[in-house]
Amino acid sequence: MSCHVVVSGVLVLVLAATICGCAAACVEVERKALLSFLADAASRAGDGIVGEWQRSPDCCTWDGVGCGGDGEVTRLSLPGRGLGGTISPSIGNLTALVYLNLSSNSLSGPFPDVLFFLPNVTVVDVSNNCLSGELPSVATGATARGGLSLEVLDVSSNLLAGQFPSAIWEHTPRLVSLNASNNSFHGTIPSLCVSCPALAVLDLSVNVLSGVISPGFGNCSQLRVFSAGRNNLTGELPGDLFDVKALQHLELPLNQIEGQLDHESIAKLTNLVTLDLGYNLLTGGLPESISKMPKLEELRLANNNLTGTLPSALSNWTSLRFIDLRSNSFVGDLTVVDFSGLANLTVFDVASNNFTGTIPPSIYTCTAMKALRVSRNVMGGQVSPEIGNLKELELFSLTFNSFVNISGMFWNLKSCTNLTALLLSYNFYGEALPDAGWVGDHIRKVRVIVLEKSALTGAIPSWLSKLQDLNILNLSGNRLTGPIPSWLGAMPKLYYVDLSGNLLSGVIPPSLMEMRLLTSEQAMAEYNPGHLILTFALNPDNGEANRHGRGYYQLSGVAVTLNFSENAITGTISPEVGKLKTLQMLDVSYNNLSGDIPTELTSLARLQVLDLSWNLLTGTIPSALNKLNFLAVFNVAHNDLEGPIPTGGQFDAFPPKSFMGNAKLCGRAISVPCGNMNGATRGNDPIKHVGKRVIIAIVLGVCFGLVALVVFLGCVVITVRKLMSNAAVRDGGKGVDVSLFDSMSELYGDCSKDMILFMSEAAGETAKSLTFLDILKATNNFSPERIIGSGGYGLVFLAELEDGTRLAVKKLNGDMCLVEREFQAEVEALSATRHENLVPLLGFYIRGQLRLLIYPYMANGSLHDWLHESHAGDGAPQQLDWRARLSIARGASRGVLYIHDQCKPQIVHRDIKSSNILLDEAGEARVADFGLARLILPDRTHVTTELVGTLGYIPPEYGQAWVATRRGDVYSFGVVLLELLTGRRPFEVLRHGQQLELVQWVLQMRSQGRHGEVLDQRLRGNGDEAQMLYVLDLACLCVDSTPLSRPVIQDIVSWLDNVQFIG
Repeated sequence: MSCHVVVSGVLVLVLAATICGCAAACVEVERKALLSFLADAASRAGDGIVGEWQRSPDCCTWDGVGCGGDGEVTRLSLPGRGLGGTISPSIGNLTALVYLNLSSNSLSGPFPDVLFFLPNVTVVDVSNNCLSGELPSVATGATARGGLSLEVLDVSSNLLAGQFPSAIWEHTPRLVSLNASNNSFHGTIPSLCVSCPALAVLDLSVNVLSGVISPGFGNCSQLRVFSAGRNNLTGELPGDLFDVKALQHLELPLNQIEGQLDHESIAKLTNLVTLDLGYNLLTGGLPESISKMPKLEELRLANNNLTGTLPSALSNWTSLRFIDLRSNSFVGDLTVVDFSGLANLTVFDVASNNFTGTIPPSIYTCTAMKALRVSRNVMGGQVSPEIGNLKELELFSLTFNSFVNISGMFWNLKSCTNLTALLLSYNFYGEALPDAGWVGDHIRKVRVIVLEKSALTGAIPSWLSKLQDLNILNLSGNRLTGPIPSWLGAMPKLYYVDLSGNLLSGVIPPSLMEMRLLTSEQAMAEYNPGHLILTFALNPDNGEANRHGRGYYQLSGVAVTLNFSENAITGTISPEVGKLKTLQMLDVSYNNLSGDIPTELTSLARLQVLDLSWNLLTGTIPSALNKLNFLAVFNVAHNDLEGPIPTGGQFDAFPPKSFMGNAKLCGRAISVPCGNMNGATRGNDPIKHVGKRVIIAIVLGVCFGLVALVVFLGCVVITVRKLMSNAAVRDGGKGVDVSLFDSMSELYGDCSKDMILFMSEAAGETAKSLTFLDILKATNNFSPERIIGSGGYGLVFLAELEDGTRLAVKKLNGDMCLVEREFQAEVEALSATRHENLVPLLGFYIRGQLRLLIYPYMANGSLHDWLHESHAGDGAPQQLDWRARLSIARGASRGVLYIHDQCKPQIVHRDIKSSNILLDEAGEARVADFGLARLILPDRTHVTTELVGTLGYIPPEYGQAWVATRRGDVYSFGVVLLELLTGRRPFEVLRHGQQLELVQWVLQMRSQGRHGEVLDQRLRGNGDEAQMLYVLDLACLCVDSTPLSRPVIQDIVSWLDNVQFIG
């Protein structure tokens, strides 16, 4: 009895202790630390977490918080909660924290070192945020002596940069998983396995790491995943990497790895599931020893320099699901290869090689196949009926081969009920496109058809109307006849139609103006077409792009398009076209369309390409088209249009060739003043033969008399005005030096035109009352000694007023400028543009062809002078340190941001360079010459021709006749950043006539891992290298050769603002 009492008493005590332990409230210090964390983390409105945390005094009961038995916080898990602030250092007070997950939020600011050094933390996951700065490079204090408890660190998909650390890993001996992918780390991959022998997952992909992969992997006996794709790694794979028998995923695509796949080494990786070495520089053949890797499922070796034939042992690779060997130099007849053992094969991609023969019959036994691509080889023959065995087939590509019998192919596809994409261009040459209804029944689920340039005959087949899931239809470059079918307008999911380059006739069906996804912005926004299993090309003849893997993967990335160009279509462009609210490209060029350009086109706010050239259109160009802000290509050449060409918006960037072949058009885009067009195109009635010689004699006599009279009067007027001018402007015996003007007409111009002098309110009291006489006196009659700058637009003179005010007067080349009224309208708009990082336009002067622009004088000169000339501005230091250069970059970026996004109308600068970034008395950067391109006639200067800007700053796409864009400005700004970082000019001529282009030199040095060597020697050794390398990463993004890969200026401003957190 007493024994039972004792036992019961003990159980009660234990139970009570357990209950007390579980109910223990959290420590007050940790409660305050959590509240401080939440305040800085800025949870989104309506989440409720703030109210809950503040209501309950016990933080152990809070959402996302977990405690141990003693009430200490051991767990903080708030993934995907919309946190948008920063990570507070107060989190370091959670000394018992074991698990931290703040992933998939919008947290910003520098990466807190305290996350690394929490004494008990084993898991830190801050992936998918906007954290910046660097990872800590060294450990300190007790943490360094005792080692860190960290086992899992995930900082992927942030904005981290700087040198990838190496020493810190010496203090993480328990580290099992490290994911730092999708950041901007540079440097080399350290020998992590020496310090972290338990490492199982290492993912460093999508960074800018370079150099060779260091050996030492032999210590990582438990390594299962090694991923470092999308970097700049070079050299050969280390030999001991193949000794890691636990390795399951080796993924190193998109680097510059060299060497061959050694048949003995590769066979050691018996547990390998994924081998991805695509887009590298591998040579040699495909070793048969891969068959000794029984677990291999994915073999990705695309875009290398591999040669030879496919191994005969291919059928023994029974686990293979994915084979990607495209864009190599493999040869041989595929029909001799046995695929019958690959029952699990779902993707077989051997595009862009030199294979011969036809589709191997044995591949039809791979019944799990979802994608079969043999495009761009030397194959032919017919598609076998056995293809019907591939019931899971989704994508079938034969492009650029010599296959025949298109009707037979469609018949044989009847059992491929999951077929989504048919890519068949450049095959079946000259055959008739079948129009039997059964074709639509056989391929009912197809969503993409690309069948161009095959010289197919017949009409557009009616069976297409059965494909109710069809998104993309490309039948261009064939010999199809008949009308555009009206039933296309009823296809509910169709948004890309290209029927160009055929023999179609008739009118554009009105039903096309009712296409669901083109007329309803809501329907398009709600519709998600998904993606294909492989990328595909809409224009397969773009060989270079296809060889480099550029194409569409997401169907939503395809622009909404109607292309009916190069046919024989008649009729008019219906005003109903204004219903197509989501349309991005409309091309009806090279047809026989007539009538006016409908003003309803101005409602197509998303339109990017509008090509109406080579038709019979009449009337005017609707002026409201200048409101289409996304319009990048506009062409109305070779029609019968008349009247003024619109100005403003994108129309200021379209080249003259977009309007050629329209004799009655006028406007600054083609340098034809509209005032001179009256009567220019009247017909010439025949002169009656009676008295013809008499009439001619009279006319000639009158003409000669008028010419003589005009010459006489002109001489008189010029003489009188010259005398008057000399008397009016003479000062101390000095007259106007007219040699500085191109001609007398530049100064005096048309006698009927008065001078116009305008000064803004911002000019100050003295400058506001400025007269032309004052300008002449202040510039010493435009003396050459007062010239302080020159460029493509004209000369810049220093003007010193009597009260000591100094101004800069830019004298534009008069014959390049707009006519007076247009010039005045443009310059008044520019004078209203005000920002602290722009050089303001204070006023202007117009008289005849003379054009003067008046600016404040920038006392410290230009950035170009400070970086590249021997003498800088008055009273300022002779050298720019890093802080000064960073301040200049920030100021200039804000100025460009203002003209790009905030001022109305938005302005593309077109000539950003270091000499157009001026420094005021306080050393603040101000962007100059913005908007000047708007004042210039399109055919009179480099500014609006295909080559825009200054040598060394010109984006590569401008050489392809692209219009000037904001992304082009970003490229030029990136070159300026490189100047600030390197101290070099953008284009230099070295000894022996060699040339150095700054952008190419920097990119080459980075590819060799020599980032630090590009930095200006005058800036090194001051502890700023981390910040400079951070900005170097930004600059290289700005000068990316692909415009859409460049950041927008808003991102650049944010990036530069975050530099202070680096280092």
